[in-house]
Amino acid sequence: MTLLAPLETLFETRRGVALPLPRELARVYGHLRVPRTRTRAHVISNIVATLDGVVSLGVEGHASGGDISGQSQHDRLVMGLLRAVADVIVVGAGTLRVVPDAIWTAEHIAPDLADEFRELRRRCGVREPPLNVIVSAGGSLDLRWRVFASGEVPTLIVTTAAGARRLRARRGPKSVEIRASGRGGGAISARAILGAVEQVRASRLILVEGGPRLLGAFFGERVVDEQFLTLAPQLAGRDEASPRPGLIMGRTFAPHDPRWGRLIDLRRGASHVFLRYAFPSASTRPRSMPAGRRGRRHPSV
Repeated sequence: MTLLAPLETLFETRRGVALPLPRELARVYGHLRVPRTRTRAHVISNIVATLDGVVSLGVEGHASGGDISGQSQHDRLVMGLLRAVADVIVVGAGTLRVVPDAIWTAEHIAPDLADEFRELRRRCGVREPPLNVIVSAGGSLDLRWRVFASGEVPTLIVTTAAGARRLRARRGPKSVEIRASGRGGGAISARAILGAVEQVRASRLILVEGGPRLLGAFFGERVVDEQFLTLAPQLAGRDEASPRPGLIMGRTFAPHDPRWGRLIDLRRGASHVFLRYAFPSASTRPRSMPAGRRGRRHPSV
Protein backbone atom coordinates (compact mmCIF):
# COMPACT_ATOMS: atom_id res chain seq x y z
CA MET A 1 0.00 0.00 0.00
CA THR A 2 1.45 3.35 -1.02
CA LEU A 3 1.44 6.29 1.38
CA LEU A 4 -2.19 7.26 1.76
CA ALA A 5 -3.47 10.81 1.97
CA PRO A 6 -5.48 11.43 5.13
CA LEU A 7 -9.24 11.04 4.91
CA GLU A 8 -11.02 14.38 5.09
CA THR A 9 -13.39 14.45 8.04
CA LEU A 10 -16.51 16.32 6.95
CA PHE A 11 -18.72 15.47 9.93
CA GLU A 12 -17.98 13.69 13.18
CA THR A 13 -19.85 13.11 16.42
CA ARG A 14 -18.01 12.50 19.66
CA ARG A 15 -19.93 9.34 20.36
CA GLY A 16 -18.07 6.71 22.34
CA VAL A 17 -14.43 6.28 23.29
CA ALA A 18 -11.57 7.08 20.91
CA LEU A 19 -9.53 3.95 20.26
CA PRO A 20 -5.73 4.17 20.68
CA LEU A 21 -4.82 4.12 17.00
CA PRO A 22 -1.13 3.80 16.17
CA ARG A 23 0.47 6.76 14.45
CA GLU A 24 -0.05 5.85 10.78
CA LEU A 25 -3.64 4.72 11.25
CA ALA A 26 -4.42 7.91 13.17
CA ARG A 27 -2.74 10.01 10.48
CA VAL A 28 -4.90 8.56 7.71
CA TYR A 29 -8.20 7.93 9.49
CA GLY A 30 -8.26 10.44 12.35
CA HIS A 31 -10.31 9.41 15.38
CA LEU A 32 -12.22 6.14 15.52
CA ARG A 33 -14.71 6.10 18.37
CA VAL A 34 -16.62 3.07 19.58
CA PRO A 35 -19.45 3.20 22.14
CA ARG A 36 -18.84 1.53 25.48
CA THR A 37 -20.89 -1.59 26.02
CA ARG A 38 -21.63 -3.28 29.32
CA THR A 39 -24.32 -5.91 28.85
CA ARG A 40 -24.17 -7.01 25.23
CA ALA A 41 -22.11 -6.96 22.09
CA HIS A 42 -22.18 -3.89 19.86
CA VAL A 43 -23.02 -5.02 16.31
CA ILE A 44 -21.75 -3.10 13.30
CA SER A 45 -21.89 -3.78 9.57
CA ASN A 46 -19.53 -2.67 6.85
CA ILE A 47 -20.06 -2.80 3.08
CA VAL A 48 -19.18 -0.90 -0.10
CA ALA A 49 -21.78 0.10 -2.71
CA THR A 50 -21.87 1.95 -6.02
CA LEU A 51 -23.73 5.22 -6.49
CA ASP A 52 -26.71 3.23 -7.79
CA GLY A 53 -26.70 0.88 -4.79
CA VAL A 54 -25.03 -2.22 -6.24
CA VAL A 55 -22.89 -4.23 -3.80
CA SER A 56 -21.81 -7.02 -6.16
CA LEU A 57 -21.53 -7.13 -9.93
CA GLY A 58 -22.59 -10.77 -9.86
CA VAL A 59 -20.17 -11.65 -12.65
CA GLU A 60 -17.75 -14.54 -12.24
CA GLY A 61 -14.32 -13.15 -11.47
CA HIS A 62 -15.79 -9.72 -10.72
CA ALA A 63 -18.17 -10.32 -7.82
CA SER A 64 -16.05 -9.07 -4.91
CA GLY A 65 -16.16 -5.80 -3.06
CA GLY A 66 -12.90 -4.77 -4.72
CA ASP A 67 -14.71 -4.54 -8.07
CA ILE A 68 -17.24 -2.21 -6.43
CA SER A 69 -14.69 0.01 -4.66
CA GLY A 70 -12.23 0.05 -7.55
CA GLN A 71 -9.67 -1.56 -5.20
CA SER A 72 -9.75 1.62 -3.10
CA GLN A 73 -6.89 1.69 -0.61
CA HIS A 74 -8.90 3.94 1.70
CA ASP A 75 -11.71 1.40 1.70
CA ARG A 76 -9.24 -1.36 2.56
CA LEU A 77 -7.90 0.76 5.42
CA VAL A 78 -11.38 1.22 6.88
CA MET A 79 -12.12 -2.48 6.48
CA GLY A 80 -8.85 -3.27 8.22
CA LEU A 81 -9.56 -0.89 11.09
CA LEU A 82 -12.94 -2.45 11.79
CA ARG A 83 -11.59 -5.97 11.53
CA ALA A 84 -8.71 -5.10 13.82
CA VAL A 85 -10.98 -4.01 16.67
CA ALA A 86 -13.69 -6.66 16.16
CA ASP A 87 -13.88 -9.71 18.39
CA VAL A 88 -16.06 -11.55 15.85
CA ILE A 89 -16.57 -11.19 12.08
CA VAL A 90 -19.68 -12.73 10.51
CA VAL A 91 -20.04 -13.49 6.80
CA GLY A 92 -22.45 -15.54 4.73
CA ALA A 93 -21.46 -18.59 2.73
CA GLY A 94 -22.16 -16.73 -0.52
CA THR A 95 -19.58 -14.10 0.37
CA LEU A 96 -17.03 -16.81 1.16
CA ARG A 97 -17.63 -18.55 -2.18
CA VAL A 98 -16.67 -15.36 -4.02
CA VAL A 99 -13.30 -15.25 -2.21
CA PRO A 100 -12.58 -18.85 -1.11
CA ASP A 101 -8.93 -18.05 -0.33
CA ALA A 102 -9.85 -15.27 2.12
CA ILE A 103 -9.62 -15.05 5.86
CA TRP A 104 -11.31 -12.21 7.71
CA THR A 105 -8.50 -10.34 9.42
CA ALA A 106 -7.16 -6.81 9.14
CA GLU A 107 -3.79 -8.10 7.97
CA HIS A 108 -5.35 -10.03 5.10
CA ILE A 109 -7.20 -7.06 3.64
CA ALA A 110 -4.37 -4.52 4.08
CA PRO A 111 -1.09 -6.44 4.55
CA ASP A 112 1.10 -3.34 4.26
CA LEU A 113 -0.44 -2.08 7.51
CA ALA A 114 -0.21 -5.42 9.33
CA ASP A 115 2.18 -4.12 11.98
CA GLU A 116 -0.08 -1.15 12.69
CA PHE A 117 -3.14 -3.38 13.06
CA ARG A 118 -1.30 -5.77 15.37
CA GLU A 119 -0.20 -2.83 17.51
CA LEU A 120 -3.78 -1.55 17.67
CA ARG A 121 -5.02 -4.91 18.90
CA ARG A 122 -2.22 -5.02 21.46
CA ARG A 123 -3.18 -1.55 22.74
CA CYS A 124 -6.80 -2.71 23.01
CA GLY A 125 -5.73 -5.76 25.01
CA VAL A 126 -6.82 -8.21 22.29
CA ARG A 127 -4.58 -11.25 22.04
CA GLU A 128 -6.44 -13.45 19.56
CA PRO A 129 -7.44 -12.93 15.93
CA PRO A 130 -11.16 -12.34 15.41
CA LEU A 131 -13.43 -15.36 15.41
CA ASN A 132 -14.48 -15.90 11.77
CA VAL A 133 -18.13 -16.96 11.67
CA ILE A 134 -19.45 -18.48 8.44
CA VAL A 135 -23.24 -18.77 8.11
CA SER A 136 -24.52 -21.53 5.84
CA ALA A 137 -28.04 -22.94 6.13
CA GLY A 138 -27.32 -25.97 3.95
CA GLY A 139 -23.75 -26.61 5.07
CA SER A 140 -22.52 -26.71 1.46
CA LEU A 141 -18.98 -25.62 2.24
CA ASP A 142 -15.57 -26.86 1.17
CA LEU A 143 -13.66 -27.47 4.38
CA ARG A 144 -10.41 -27.28 2.41
CA TRP A 145 -10.87 -23.52 1.95
CA ARG A 146 -8.29 -21.40 3.71
CA VAL A 147 -10.52 -20.04 6.48
CA PHE A 148 -11.17 -23.61 7.65
CA ALA A 149 -7.99 -25.51 6.78
CA SER A 150 -5.19 -23.05 7.50
CA GLY A 151 -5.65 -22.65 11.24
CA GLU A 152 -4.83 -18.93 10.87
CA VAL A 153 -8.08 -17.88 12.56
CA PRO A 154 -10.54 -19.59 14.89
CA THR A 155 -13.60 -20.50 12.84
CA LEU A 156 -17.22 -21.16 13.69
CA ILE A 157 -19.76 -22.47 11.17
CA VAL A 158 -23.37 -21.66 12.04
CA THR A 159 -25.75 -23.89 10.15
CA THR A 160 -28.95 -25.92 10.50
CA ALA A 161 -29.19 -29.41 12.00
CA ALA A 162 -29.11 -30.92 8.51
CA GLY A 163 -26.15 -28.74 7.53
CA ALA A 164 -24.29 -29.72 10.69
CA ARG A 165 -24.75 -33.42 9.95
CA ARG A 166 -23.47 -32.90 6.42
CA LEU A 167 -20.38 -31.02 7.58
CA ARG A 168 -19.51 -33.34 10.45
CA ALA A 169 -19.62 -36.32 8.10
CA ARG A 170 -16.73 -34.75 6.18
CA ARG A 171 -14.42 -34.84 9.23
CA GLY A 172 -13.01 -31.34 8.78
CA PRO A 173 -10.20 -29.75 10.81
CA LYS A 174 -10.62 -29.98 14.58
CA SER A 175 -10.08 -26.22 14.84
CA VAL A 176 -13.41 -25.62 13.06
CA GLU A 177 -16.40 -25.53 15.40
CA ILE A 178 -19.88 -26.29 14.06
CA ARG A 179 -23.07 -25.10 15.73
CA ALA A 180 -26.57 -26.07 14.63
CA SER A 181 -29.11 -23.26 14.90
CA GLY A 182 -32.53 -22.61 13.46
CA ARG A 183 -35.08 -25.18 12.40
CA GLY A 184 -35.12 -27.61 9.53
CA GLY A 185 -33.42 -26.46 6.37
CA GLY A 186 -34.68 -22.90 6.41
CA ALA A 187 -32.92 -19.62 6.95
CA ILE A 188 -31.04 -18.97 10.19
CA SER A 189 -32.16 -15.94 12.17
CA ALA A 190 -29.75 -13.20 13.19
CA ARG A 191 -30.51 -13.85 16.85
CA ALA A 192 -29.70 -17.53 16.39
CA ILE A 193 -26.35 -16.53 14.89
CA LEU A 194 -25.61 -14.19 17.79
CA GLY A 195 -26.68 -16.89 20.24
CA ALA A 196 -24.27 -19.38 18.66
CA VAL A 197 -21.47 -16.81 18.82
CA GLU A 198 -22.29 -16.14 22.46
CA GLN A 199 -21.65 -19.79 23.30
CA VAL A 200 -18.19 -19.73 21.74
CA ARG A 201 -16.60 -16.35 22.42
CA ALA A 202 -17.13 -13.43 24.75
CA SER A 203 -17.51 -10.42 22.50
CA ARG A 204 -17.88 -6.67 22.82
CA LEU A 205 -17.78 -5.81 19.11
CA ILE A 206 -19.25 -7.96 16.32
CA LEU A 207 -18.66 -7.01 12.67
CA VAL A 208 -21.03 -8.25 9.94
CA GLU A 209 -19.61 -8.10 6.40
CA GLY A 210 -22.56 -9.53 4.47
CA GLY A 211 -23.79 -10.57 2.05
CA PRO A 212 -27.06 -8.76 1.44
CA ARG A 213 -29.37 -11.56 2.62
CA LEU A 214 -27.44 -11.90 5.86
CA LEU A 215 -27.65 -8.14 6.36
CA GLY A 216 -31.36 -8.35 5.60
CA ALA A 217 -31.79 -10.78 8.49
CA PHE A 218 -29.76 -8.62 10.89
CA PHE A 219 -31.58 -5.41 9.97
CA GLY A 220 -34.89 -7.22 9.88
CA GLU A 221 -34.46 -8.28 13.50
CA ARG A 222 -33.10 -4.85 14.47
CA VAL A 223 -29.85 -6.16 15.85
CA VAL A 224 -27.50 -3.82 13.95
CA ASP A 225 -26.28 -0.84 15.95
CA GLU A 226 -24.24 0.86 13.22
CA GLN A 227 -23.73 0.69 9.47
CA PHE A 228 -20.42 1.70 7.88
CA LEU A 229 -21.01 2.32 4.18
CA THR A 230 -18.38 3.19 1.57
CA LEU A 231 -19.93 4.92 -1.41
CA ALA A 232 -17.83 4.26 -4.52
CA PRO A 233 -17.97 6.77 -7.41
CA GLN A 234 -19.18 4.38 -10.11
CA LEU A 235 -22.50 3.45 -11.70
CA ALA A 236 -22.83 -0.31 -12.21
CA GLY A 237 -26.33 -0.55 -13.68
CA ARG A 238 -28.90 -3.34 -13.62
CA ASP A 239 -31.10 -5.08 -16.15
CA GLU A 240 -33.57 -7.95 -16.18
CA ALA A 241 -30.83 -10.43 -17.05
CA SER A 242 -28.55 -9.36 -14.18
CA PRO A 243 -30.53 -8.44 -11.05
CA ARG A 244 -27.50 -7.24 -9.12
CA PRO A 245 -27.91 -7.20 -5.34
CA GLY A 246 -28.22 -4.09 -3.21
CA LEU A 247 -27.30 -3.58 0.44
CA ILE A 248 -30.36 -5.52 1.68
CA MET A 249 -31.88 -8.54 -0.04
CA GLY A 250 -34.65 -10.91 0.96
CA ARG A 251 -36.47 -8.35 3.15
CA THR A 252 -38.78 -5.40 2.51
CA PHE A 253 -38.98 -2.69 5.17
CA ALA A 254 -40.43 0.55 3.74
CA PRO A 255 -43.05 1.91 3.64
CA HIS A 256 -44.68 -0.05 6.48
CA ASP A 257 -41.63 -0.84 8.62
CA PRO A 258 -38.72 1.34 7.44
CA ARG A 259 -35.25 1.38 8.95
CA TRP A 260 -34.11 4.96 9.48
CA GLY A 261 -30.52 5.65 10.50
CA ARG A 262 -28.81 8.71 11.96
CA LEU A 263 -25.62 10.00 10.33
CA ILE A 264 -22.83 10.05 12.91
CA ASP A 265 -19.69 10.26 10.74
CA LEU A 266 -18.79 11.38 7.23
CA ARG A 267 -15.35 11.28 5.61
CA ARG A 268 -13.99 11.65 2.11
CA GLY A 269 -11.05 10.00 0.40
CA ALA A 270 -10.62 11.38 -3.14
CA SER A 271 -14.04 10.63 -4.73
CA HIS A 272 -15.03 7.89 -2.25
CA VAL A 273 -17.35 8.81 0.61
CA PHE A 274 -17.26 6.97 3.94
CA LEU A 275 -20.56 7.09 5.82
CA ARG A 276 -21.43 5.83 9.29
CA TYR A 277 -25.01 5.56 10.54
CA ALA A 278 -26.43 4.62 13.93
CA PHE A 279 -29.62 2.55 14.02
CA PRO A 280 -31.96 2.00 16.96
CA SER A 281 -31.80 -1.61 18.10
CA ALA A 282 -34.45 -3.88 19.55
CA SER A 283 -34.61 -3.74 23.33
CA THR A 284 -33.93 -7.47 23.67
CA ARG A 285 -30.84 -9.16 22.29
CA PRO A 286 -28.66 -12.08 23.38
CA ARG A 287 -26.26 -10.70 25.96
CA SER A 288 -22.52 -10.94 25.72
CA MET A 289 -21.19 -14.06 27.39
CA PRO A 290 -19.52 -13.40 30.75
CA ALA A 291 -15.76 -13.26 30.59
CA GLY A 292 -14.10 -16.52 31.41
CA ARG A 293 -14.98 -18.97 28.65
CA ARG A 294 -12.69 -18.11 25.79
CA GLY A 295 -12.94 -14.55 27.01
CA ARG A 296 -10.46 -11.74 26.72
CA ARG A 297 -10.10 -8.16 27.75
CA HIS A 298 -11.23 -5.38 25.40
CA PRO A 299 -11.10 -2.19 27.51
CA SER A 300 -11.68 0.29 24.72
CA VAL A 301 -15.28 -0.60 23.92
